Amino acid sequence: MSSSSMESLILQLHEIGAVKFGNFKLKSGIYSPVYIDLRLIVSYPSLLTLISQTLISSLPPSTHYDVVCGVPYTALPIATVVSVTNSIPMLMRRKEIKDYGTSKAIEGIFEKDQTCLVIEDLVTSGGSVLETAAPLRGVGLKVSDAVVLIDREQGGRENLEENGIKLHSMIRLTDMVRVLKEKGKIEEEAEVNLLKFLEENRRVSVPSVEKPKVKPLGFKERSEMSKNLMGKKLFEVMMEKKTNLCLAADVGTAAELLDIADKVGPEICMLKTHVDILPDFTSDFGSKLRAIADKHNFLIFEDRKFADIGNTVTMQYEGGVFKILEWADIINAHIISGPGIVDGLKLKGLPRGKGLLLLAEMSSAGNLATGDYTAAAVKIAETHSDFVMGFISVNPASWKCGNVNPSMIHATPGVQMVKGGDGLGQQYNTPHSVITERGSDIIIVGRGIIKAENPAKTAREYRDEGWKAYLEKCSQ
Repeated sequence: MSSSSMESLILQLHEIGAVKFGNFKLKSGIYSPVYIDLRLIVSYPSLLTLISQTLISSLPPSTHYDVVCGVPYTALPIATVVSVTNSIPMLMRRKEIKDYGTSKAIEGIFEKDQTCLVIEDLVTSGGSVLETAAPLRGVGLKVSDAVVLIDREQGGRENLEENGIKLHSMIRLTDMVRVLKEKGKIEEEAEVNLLKFLEENRRVSVPSVEKPKVKPLGFKERSEMSKNLMGKKLFEVMMEKKTNLCLAADVGTAAELLDIADKVGPEICMLKTHVDILPDFTSDFGSKLRAIADKHNFLIFEDRKFADIGNTVTMQYEGGVFKILEWADIINAHIISGPGIVDGLKLKGLPRGKGLLLLAEMSSAGNLATGDYTAAAVKIAETHSDFVMGFISVNPASWKCGNVNPSMIHATPGVQMVKGGDGLGQQYNTPHSVITERGSDIIIVGRGIIKAENPAKTAREYRDEGWKAYLEKCSQ
Protein backbone atom coordinates (compact mmCIF):
# COMPACT_ATOMS: atom_id res chain seq x y z
CA MET A 1 0.00 0.00 0.00
CA SER A 2 1.55 3.31 -1.09
CA SER A 3 1.93 6.16 1.41
CA SER A 4 -0.45 8.37 -0.62
CA SER A 5 -3.12 5.64 -0.66
CA MET A 6 -2.73 5.13 3.06
CA GLU A 7 -3.04 8.85 3.75
CA SER A 8 -6.17 9.07 1.60
CA LEU A 9 -7.78 6.15 3.40
CA ILE A 10 -6.93 7.56 6.85
CA LEU A 11 -8.45 10.92 5.95
CA GLN A 12 -11.64 9.28 4.66
CA LEU A 13 -12.01 7.28 7.89
CA HIS A 14 -11.55 10.48 9.90
CA GLU A 15 -14.03 12.33 7.70
CA ILE A 16 -16.87 9.84 8.32
CA GLY A 17 -16.25 9.92 12.08
CA ALA A 18 -14.72 6.46 12.36
CA VAL A 19 -11.75 7.89 14.32
CA LYS A 20 -12.54 9.81 17.51
CA PHE A 21 -10.29 11.42 20.10
CA GLY A 22 -11.14 11.92 23.78
CA ASN A 23 -11.29 9.46 26.69
CA PHE A 24 -12.93 6.14 25.89
CA LYS A 25 -13.31 2.92 27.87
CA LEU A 26 -12.31 -0.08 25.79
CA LYS A 27 -13.52 -3.69 25.95
CA SER A 28 -10.42 -4.56 27.97
CA GLY A 29 -11.45 -2.06 30.67
CA ILE A 30 -8.62 0.40 30.06
CA TYR A 31 -9.23 4.01 28.94
CA SER A 32 -7.89 5.13 25.57
CA PRO A 33 -7.41 8.62 24.07
CA VAL A 34 -8.59 7.31 20.70
CA TYR A 35 -11.60 5.25 19.67
CA ILE A 36 -12.00 3.64 16.26
CA ASP A 37 -15.49 2.64 15.15
CA LEU A 38 -15.29 0.87 11.82
CA ARG A 39 -18.92 -0.27 11.89
CA LEU A 40 -19.71 2.95 10.08
CA ILE A 41 -18.06 1.85 6.83
CA VAL A 42 -21.09 -0.30 5.87
CA SER A 43 -22.89 2.97 5.09
CA TYR A 44 -20.18 4.04 2.65
CA PRO A 45 -20.11 1.46 -0.19
CA SER A 46 -17.23 3.02 -2.10
CA LEU A 47 -15.07 3.18 1.03
CA LEU A 48 -16.00 -0.40 1.98
CA THR A 49 -15.01 -1.56 -1.51
CA LEU A 50 -11.72 0.36 -1.36
CA ILE A 51 -10.82 -1.14 2.04
CA SER A 52 -11.68 -4.66 0.91
CA GLN A 53 -9.65 -4.43 -2.30
CA THR A 54 -6.66 -2.79 -0.63
CA LEU A 55 -6.72 -5.29 2.23
CA ILE A 56 -6.10 -8.25 -0.06
CA SER A 57 -3.59 -6.47 -2.29
CA SER A 58 -1.52 -5.60 0.80
CA LEU A 59 -0.82 -9.30 1.52
CA PRO A 60 2.56 -10.72 0.52
CA PRO A 61 2.33 -12.72 -2.75
CA SER A 62 3.43 -15.85 -0.89
CA THR A 63 0.38 -15.81 1.39
CA HIS A 64 -1.71 -18.92 0.63
CA TYR A 65 -5.38 -19.38 1.51
CA ASP A 66 -8.35 -21.30 0.13
CA VAL A 67 -11.19 -19.57 1.98
CA VAL A 68 -11.73 -16.39 3.99
CA CYS A 69 -13.59 -15.75 7.22
CA GLY A 70 -14.42 -12.35 8.71
CA VAL A 71 -14.38 -11.88 12.48
CA PRO A 72 -17.97 -11.17 13.53
CA TYR A 73 -19.46 -8.71 13.29
CA THR A 74 -17.70 -5.62 11.89
CA ALA A 75 -15.37 -7.54 9.58
CA LEU A 76 -18.18 -9.58 7.99
CA PRO A 77 -19.05 -6.99 5.31
CA ILE A 78 -15.34 -6.55 4.52
CA ALA A 79 -14.91 -10.32 4.11
CA THR A 80 -18.06 -10.49 1.99
CA VAL A 81 -16.78 -7.88 -0.46
CA VAL A 82 -13.37 -9.61 -0.56
CA SER A 83 -15.11 -12.91 -1.34
CA VAL A 84 -17.38 -11.55 -4.07
CA THR A 85 -14.77 -9.30 -5.69
CA ASN A 86 -12.04 -11.95 -5.78
CA SER A 87 -14.22 -15.08 -6.20
CA ILE A 88 -12.83 -16.56 -2.98
CA PRO A 89 -15.15 -18.87 -0.98
CA MET A 90 -16.19 -17.38 2.35
CA LEU A 91 -17.03 -19.02 5.68
CA MET A 92 -18.93 -17.51 8.58
CA ARG A 93 -18.24 -18.09 12.23
CA ARG A 94 -21.31 -18.01 14.45
CA LYS A 95 -20.69 -15.82 17.48
CA GLU A 96 -23.74 -17.33 19.14
CA ILE A 97 -24.15 -21.02 18.32
CA LYS A 98 -27.76 -22.15 17.97
CA ASP A 99 -29.00 -25.00 20.12
CA TYR A 100 -31.21 -26.17 17.23
CA GLY A 101 -30.75 -26.97 13.57
CA THR A 102 -27.25 -28.17 12.75
CA SER A 103 -25.70 -26.29 15.73
CA LYS A 104 -22.67 -25.42 13.60
CA ALA A 105 -19.99 -23.00 14.79
CA ILE A 106 -18.72 -22.54 11.21
CA GLU A 107 -21.11 -22.09 8.28
CA GLY A 108 -20.13 -22.69 4.67
CA ILE A 109 -18.56 -25.34 2.48
CA PHE A 110 -14.97 -26.37 3.14
CA GLU A 111 -12.66 -29.35 3.26
CA LYS A 112 -10.40 -30.50 6.04
CA ASP A 113 -6.84 -29.10 5.84
CA GLN A 114 -7.84 -26.15 3.66
CA THR A 115 -6.26 -22.84 4.73
CA CYS A 116 -8.48 -20.01 5.94
CA LEU A 117 -7.46 -16.35 5.94
CA VAL A 118 -9.00 -14.47 8.87
CA ILE A 119 -10.11 -10.92 8.10
CA GLU A 120 -10.46 -8.36 10.89
CA ASP A 121 -11.16 -4.64 11.03
CA LEU A 122 -9.17 -3.73 14.15
CA VAL A 123 -6.68 -5.62 16.32
CA THR A 124 -5.74 -4.71 19.88
CA SER A 125 -4.76 -7.86 21.77
CA GLY A 126 -5.67 -10.25 18.95
CA GLY A 127 -8.28 -11.94 21.14
CA SER A 128 -11.11 -11.66 18.60
CA VAL A 129 -8.95 -13.20 15.88
CA LEU A 130 -8.09 -16.11 18.19
CA GLU A 131 -11.77 -16.55 19.07
CA THR A 132 -12.47 -16.99 15.36
CA ALA A 133 -9.40 -19.13 14.67
CA ALA A 134 -10.27 -21.62 17.43
CA PRO A 135 -13.51 -23.00 15.89
CA LEU A 136 -12.00 -22.82 12.39
CA ARG A 137 -9.14 -25.01 13.56
CA GLY A 138 -11.63 -27.11 15.47
CA VAL A 139 -13.32 -28.19 12.24
CA GLY A 140 -10.03 -29.12 10.59
CA LEU A 141 -9.07 -25.89 8.83
CA LYS A 142 -5.59 -24.37 8.96
CA VAL A 143 -5.24 -20.78 10.12
CA SER A 144 -1.79 -19.24 9.66
CA ASP A 145 -2.52 -15.66 8.54
CA ALA A 146 -4.81 -12.80 9.50
CA VAL A 147 -5.17 -9.47 7.74
CA VAL A 148 -6.43 -6.34 9.50
CA LEU A 149 -7.26 -2.80 8.51
CA ILE A 150 -5.86 -1.15 11.65
CA ASP A 151 -3.33 -2.50 14.16
CA ARG A 152 -3.55 -0.63 17.47
CA GLU A 153 0.00 -1.85 18.24
CA GLN A 154 -0.90 -3.14 21.70
CA GLY A 155 0.47 -6.65 21.52
CA GLY A 156 -1.92 -8.21 19.03
CA ARG A 157 0.80 -9.01 16.52
CA GLU A 158 2.94 -10.72 19.17
CA ASN A 159 0.01 -12.58 20.76
CA LEU A 160 -1.10 -13.96 17.40
CA GLU A 161 2.45 -14.94 16.48
CA GLU A 162 2.62 -17.02 19.67
CA ASN A 163 -0.50 -18.85 18.47
CA GLY A 164 0.87 -19.58 15.01
CA ILE A 165 -0.84 -16.70 13.17
CA LYS A 166 1.02 -14.01 11.25
CA LEU A 167 -0.69 -10.62 11.30
CA HIS A 168 -0.69 -8.40 8.19
CA SER A 169 -1.92 -4.85 8.76
CA MET A 170 -2.77 -2.03 6.36
CA ILE A 171 -2.48 0.79 8.87
CA ARG A 172 -0.70 1.09 12.20
CA LEU A 173 -2.27 3.35 14.81
CA THR A 174 0.88 5.47 15.14
CA ASP A 175 0.90 6.07 11.37
CA MET A 176 -2.77 7.06 11.47
CA VAL A 177 -2.21 9.65 14.19
CA ARG A 178 0.92 10.97 12.48
CA VAL A 179 -0.96 11.52 9.21
CA LEU A 180 -3.90 13.22 10.95
CA LYS A 181 -1.53 15.53 12.79
CA GLU A 182 0.44 16.36 9.63
CA LYS A 183 -2.80 17.15 7.78
CA GLY A 184 -3.99 19.42 10.57
CA LYS A 185 -6.87 17.21 11.67
CA ILE A 186 -5.68 16.87 15.28
CA GLU A 187 -3.48 18.90 17.62
CA GLU A 188 0.01 17.86 18.65
CA GLU A 189 -1.28 17.20 22.17
CA ALA A 190 -3.51 14.38 20.86
CA GLU A 191 -0.50 12.71 19.22
CA VAL A 192 1.58 13.05 22.40
CA ASN A 193 -1.24 11.58 24.53
CA LEU A 194 -1.62 8.61 22.19
CA LEU A 195 2.11 7.83 22.10
CA LYS A 196 2.20 7.97 25.90
CA PHE A 197 -0.86 5.68 26.08
CA LEU A 198 0.72 3.15 23.72
CA GLU A 199 3.96 3.17 25.72
CA GLU A 200 2.02 2.44 28.92
CA ASN A 201 -0.17 -0.22 27.28
CA ARG A 202 2.26 -1.87 24.93
CA ARG A 203 1.03 -5.44 25.53
CA VAL A 204 -2.64 -6.08 26.26
CA SER A 205 -3.20 -9.61 27.53
CA VAL A 206 -5.41 -11.96 25.55
CA PRO A 207 -8.53 -13.25 27.30
CA SER A 208 -8.73 -17.03 27.44
CA VAL A 209 -10.42 -18.50 24.39
CA GLU A 210 -12.81 -21.29 25.30
CA LYS A 211 -14.23 -23.82 22.93
CA PRO A 212 -17.88 -22.91 22.23
CA LYS A 213 -20.28 -25.04 24.21
CA VAL A 214 -23.54 -26.16 22.70
CA LYS A 215 -26.30 -27.81 24.67
CA PRO A 216 -26.80 -31.29 23.21
CA LEU A 217 -30.04 -31.84 21.34
CA GLY A 218 -32.39 -34.51 22.62
CA PHE A 219 -33.62 -37.47 20.59
CA LYS A 220 -36.94 -35.73 19.89
CA GLU A 221 -35.34 -32.71 18.21
CA ARG A 222 -32.90 -34.90 16.32
CA SER A 223 -35.63 -37.25 15.09
CA GLU A 224 -37.37 -34.29 13.48
CA MET A 225 -34.17 -33.53 11.56
CA SER A 226 -33.64 -37.07 10.27
CA LYS A 227 -34.10 -37.63 6.54
CA ASN A 228 -33.99 -41.41 6.88
CA LEU A 229 -37.22 -43.15 7.90
CA MET A 230 -35.45 -45.89 9.86
CA GLY A 231 -33.28 -43.37 11.66
CA LYS A 232 -36.40 -41.46 12.64
CA LYS A 233 -38.01 -44.71 13.81
CA LEU A 234 -35.00 -45.63 15.94
CA PHE A 235 -35.14 -42.27 17.69
CA GLU A 236 -38.85 -42.85 18.33
CA VAL A 237 -38.28 -46.36 19.73
CA MET A 238 -35.59 -45.05 22.09
CA MET A 239 -37.86 -42.29 23.36
CA GLU A 240 -40.91 -44.54 23.73
CA LYS A 241 -39.08 -47.34 25.56
CA LYS A 242 -36.55 -45.06 27.30
CA THR A 243 -33.65 -47.23 26.23
CA ASN A 244 -30.52 -46.69 24.18
CA LEU A 245 -29.27 -50.25 24.61
CA CYS A 246 -28.42 -52.51 21.68
CA LEU A 247 -27.75 -56.18 22.34
CA ALA A 248 -24.95 -57.75 20.28
CA ALA A 249 -26.44 -61.25 20.00
CA ASP A 250 -23.23 -63.04 19.08
CA VAL A 251 -24.38 -66.53 20.11
CA GLY A 252 -23.62 -69.93 18.61
CA THR A 253 -26.98 -70.93 17.14
CA ALA A 254 -30.14 -69.42 15.68
CA ALA A 255 -32.15 -71.06 18.45
CA GLU A 256 -30.06 -69.32 21.12
CA LEU A 257 -30.40 -66.01 19.31
CA LEU A 258 -34.19 -66.19 19.12
CA ASP A 259 -34.36 -67.21 22.78
CA ILE A 260 -32.24 -64.36 24.10
CA ALA A 261 -33.95 -61.86 21.77
CA ASP A 262 -37.27 -62.72 23.41
CA LYS A 263 -35.81 -62.50 26.91
CA VAL A 264 -34.10 -59.12 26.58
CA GLY A 265 -36.43 -57.64 23.95
CA PRO A 266 -38.27 -55.37 26.43
CA GLU A 267 -34.99 -53.72 27.44
CA ILE A 268 -33.45 -52.90 24.05
CA CYS A 269 -33.97 -50.51 21.17
CA MET A 270 -31.96 -52.61 18.73
CA LEU A 271 -30.68 -56.18 18.32
CA LYS A 272 -27.40 -56.71 16.46
CA THR A 273 -26.93 -60.01 14.64
CA HIS A 274 -24.18 -61.86 12.79
CA VAL A 275 -26.36 -64.17 10.76
CA ASP A 276 -23.46 -65.81 8.95
CA ILE A 277 -22.14 -67.43 12.16
CA LEU A 278 -25.33 -69.43 12.77
CA PRO A 279 -24.87 -73.10 11.75
CA ASP A 280 -28.60 -73.87 12.11
CA PHE A 281 -29.83 -70.93 10.01
CA THR A 282 -33.03 -71.73 8.11
CA SER A 283 -35.09 -69.73 5.66
CA ASP A 284 -37.73 -68.94 8.30
CA PHE A 285 -35.18 -67.43 10.74
CA GLY A 286 -35.85 -63.90 9.51
CA SER A 287 -39.61 -64.12 9.95
CA LYS A 288 -39.24 -65.60 13.45
CA LEU A 289 -36.87 -62.84 14.54
CA ARG A 290 -39.08 -60.24 12.88
CA ALA A 291 -42.05 -61.44 14.97
CA ILE A 292 -40.04 -61.09 18.21
CA ALA A 293 -38.85 -57.61 17.20
CA ASP A 294 -42.42 -56.49 16.50
CA LYS A 295 -43.60 -58.01 19.78
CA HIS A 296 -41.04 -56.08 21.86
CA ASN A 297 -40.70 -53.01 19.62
CA PHE A 298 -37.01 -53.12 18.76
CA LEU A 299 -35.14 -52.83 15.44
CA ILE A 300 -32.97 -55.53 13.85
CA PHE A 301 -29.44 -54.57 12.89
CA GLU A 302 -27.53 -57.13 10.80
CA ASP A 303 -23.84 -56.45 11.40
CA ARG A 304 -22.85 -57.64 7.92
CA LYS A 305 -20.12 -55.02 7.42
CA PHE A 306 -20.51 -54.87 3.64
CA ALA A 307 -17.21 -53.87 2.01
CA ASP A 308 -17.31 -54.78 -1.68
CA ILE A 309 -18.14 -52.77 -4.81
CA GLY A 310 -21.66 -51.50 -5.36
CA ASN A 311 -22.90 -54.21 -7.71
CA THR A 312 -21.66 -57.02 -5.46
CA VAL A 313 -23.11 -55.66 -2.22
CA THR A 314 -26.46 -55.17 -3.94
CA MET A 315 -26.63 -58.91 -4.58
CA GLN A 316 -25.28 -59.77 -1.12
CA TYR A 317 -27.92 -57.58 0.49
CA GLU A 318 -30.92 -58.86 -1.43
CA GLY A 319 -30.03 -62.43 -2.36
CA GLY A 320 -27.99 -65.39 -1.26
CA VAL A 321 -28.98 -67.72 1.54
CA PHE A 322 -29.66 -65.03 4.13
CA LYS A 323 -31.82 -62.55 2.17
CA ILE A 324 -30.91 -59.80 4.66
CA LEU A 325 -33.05 -57.19 2.92
CA GLU A 326 -36.22 -59.06 3.85
CA TRP A 327 -35.85 -59.00 7.64
CA ALA A 328 -33.13 -56.55 8.77
CA ASP A 329 -34.11 -52.94 9.44
CA ILE A 330 -30.53 -51.70 9.55
CA ILE A 331 -27.24 -52.81 8.02
CA ASN A 332 -23.72 -51.41 8.10
CA ALA A 333 -20.82 -51.00 5.69
CA HIS A 334 -17.16 -50.11 5.43
CA ILE A 335 -16.31 -47.28 3.02
CA ILE A 336 -13.02 -48.81 1.89
CA SER A 337 -14.43 -49.34 -1.61
CA GLY A 338 -15.65 -45.73 -1.86
CA PRO A 339 -19.11 -44.12 -1.99
CA GLY A 340 -20.27 -46.61 -4.63
CA ILE A 341 -20.97 -49.12 -1.88
CA VAL A 342 -23.61 -46.77 -0.46
CA ASP A 343 -25.15 -46.34 -3.91
CA GLY A 344 -25.41 -50.11 -4.29
CA LEU A 345 -27.01 -50.74 -0.88
CA LYS A 346 -29.24 -47.70 -1.22
CA LEU A 347 -30.62 -48.99 -4.52
CA LYS A 348 -32.34 -51.83 -2.67
CA GLY A 349 -32.65 -50.49 0.87
CA LEU A 350 -34.06 -47.01 0.41
CA PRO A 351 -37.28 -48.07 -1.40
CA ARG A 352 -37.91 -50.49 1.48
CA GLY A 353 -37.43 -47.81 4.16
CA LYS A 354 -34.20 -49.35 5.50
CA GLY A 355 -31.25 -47.57 7.11
CA LEU A 356 -27.46 -47.78 6.85
CA LEU A 357 -24.76 -47.23 9.48
CA LEU A 358 -21.25 -46.47 8.22
CA LEU A 359 -18.25 -47.86 10.10
CA ALA A 360 -16.47 -44.64 10.98
CA GLU A 361 -14.44 -46.21 13.80
CA MET A 362 -13.90 -49.65 15.34
CA SER A 363 -13.36 -50.72 18.94
CA SER A 364 -10.50 -53.16 18.31
CA ALA A 365 -6.95 -52.16 19.21
CA GLY A 366 -4.76 -51.13 16.26
CA ASN A 367 -7.60 -50.76 13.75
CA LEU A 368 -7.10 -48.41 10.79
CA ALA A 369 -10.50 -46.68 10.82
CA THR A 370 -9.18 -43.37 12.13
CA GLY A 371 -8.47 -39.79 11.03
CA ASP A 372 -9.03 -39.25 7.32
CA TYR A 373 -10.97 -42.51 7.05
CA THR A 374 -13.44 -41.28 9.66
CA ALA A 375 -13.70 -37.89 7.95
CA ALA A 376 -14.45 -39.59 4.62
CA ALA A 377 -17.24 -41.60 6.26
CA VAL A 378 -18.79 -38.40 7.61
CA LYS A 379 -18.67 -36.76 4.19
CA ILE A 380 -20.29 -39.77 2.49
CA ALA A 381 -22.99 -39.88 5.17
CA GLU A 382 -23.86 -36.24 4.61
CA THR A 383 -24.13 -36.81 0.87
CA HIS A 384 -26.43 -39.81 1.37
CA SER A 385 -28.36 -38.65 4.45
CA ASP A 386 -31.61 -40.03 3.02
CA PHE A 387 -30.23 -43.56 3.50
CA VAL A 388 -27.30 -43.25 5.93
CA MET A 389 -28.74 -42.86 9.41
CA GLY A 390 -25.53 -42.77 11.42
CA PHE A 391 -22.27 -44.42 12.35
CA ILE A 392 -20.60 -47.18 14.22
CA SER A 393 -18.24 -45.01 16.22
CA VAL A 394 -16.00 -45.19 19.27
CA ASN A 395 -15.25 -41.61 20.26
CA PRO A 396 -17.15 -39.14 18.07
CA ALA A 397 -16.47 -36.33 20.53
CA SER A 398 -12.82 -36.45 19.42
CA TRP A 399 -13.45 -36.29 15.67
CA LYS A 400 -11.52 -33.49 13.93
CA CYS A 401 -13.67 -33.41 10.79
CA GLY A 402 -16.10 -30.73 11.96
CA ASN A 403 -19.59 -30.84 13.35
CA VAL A 404 -21.53 -33.94 12.35
CA ASN A 405 -25.19 -33.60 11.39
CA PRO A 406 -27.18 -34.09 14.65
CA SER A 407 -29.65 -36.33 12.82
CA MET A 408 -26.92 -38.96 12.56
CA ILE A 409 -27.01 -41.64 15.27
CA HIS A 410 -23.80 -42.91 16.88
CA ALA A 411 -23.72 -46.51 18.11
CA THR A 412 -20.68 -47.69 20.05
CA PRO A 413 -19.62 -51.32 20.55
CA GLY A 414 -17.34 -52.67 23.26
CA VAL A 415 -19.38 -51.51 26.27
CA GLN A 416 -19.22 -53.13 29.70
CA MET A 417 -19.81 -51.96 33.24
CA VAL A 418 -16.03 -51.80 33.79
CA LYS A 419 -13.27 -50.66 31.45
CA GLY A 420 -10.74 -53.13 30.08
CA GLY A 421 -10.12 -55.60 27.25
CA ASP A 422 -10.59 -59.25 26.33
CA GLY A 423 -7.06 -60.24 25.31
CA LEU A 424 -8.08 -60.38 21.63
CA GLY A 425 -7.89 -56.66 20.96
CA GLN A 426 -11.42 -55.67 21.99
CA GLN A 427 -11.41 -52.54 24.18
CA TYR A 428 -14.28 -51.94 26.62
CA ASN A 429 -15.73 -48.70 27.99
CA THR A 430 -18.53 -48.02 30.44
CA PRO A 431 -22.02 -46.81 29.44
CA HIS A 432 -21.42 -43.49 31.20
CA SER A 433 -18.11 -42.76 29.48
CA VAL A 434 -19.42 -43.78 26.06
CA ILE A 435 -22.47 -41.51 26.24
CA THR A 436 -21.35 -38.48 28.27
CA GLU A 437 -17.64 -38.29 27.45
CA ARG A 438 -17.31 -39.86 24.02
CA GLY A 439 -20.47 -38.37 22.54
CA SER A 440 -22.26 -41.55 21.45
CA ASP A 441 -26.00 -42.31 21.54
CA ILE A 442 -26.37 -46.08 21.70
CA ILE A 443 -24.39 -48.56 23.78
CA ILE A 444 -23.80 -51.93 22.10
CA VAL A 445 -23.36 -54.67 24.71
CA GLY A 446 -22.63 -58.32 23.94
CA ARG A 447 -20.84 -60.65 26.31
CA GLY A 448 -21.70 -58.51 29.34
CA ILE A 449 -25.34 -59.56 28.89
CA ILE A 450 -25.14 -62.86 27.00
CA LYS A 451 -22.82 -64.51 29.52
CA ALA A 452 -24.67 -63.14 32.55
CA GLU A 453 -26.46 -65.56 34.87
CA ASN A 454 -29.69 -63.62 34.27
CA PRO A 455 -29.45 -61.88 30.85
CA ALA A 456 -32.80 -60.08 31.19
CA LYS A 457 -31.91 -58.62 34.59
CA THR A 458 -28.45 -57.61 33.42
CA ALA A 459 -29.91 -56.03 30.27
CA ARG A 460 -32.19 -53.95 32.49
CA GLU A 461 -29.15 -52.73 34.43
CA TYR A 462 -27.35 -51.72 31.24
CA ARG A 463 -30.52 -50.08 29.97
CA ASP A 464 -30.84 -48.00 33.14
CA GLU A 465 -27.17 -46.97 33.05
CA GLY A 466 -27.30 -46.03 29.38
CA TRP A 467 -30.49 -43.99 29.68
CA LYS A 468 -29.28 -42.25 32.83
CA ALA A 469 -26.13 -41.23 30.95
CA TYR A 470 -28.23 -39.91 28.05
CA LEU A 471 -30.35 -37.76 30.41
CA GLU A 472 -27.19 -36.46 32.06
CA LYS A 473 -25.72 -35.51 28.69
CA CYS A 474 -28.88 -33.63 27.75
CA SER A 475 -28.72 -31.61 30.97
CA GLN A 476 -25.11 -30.49 30.48
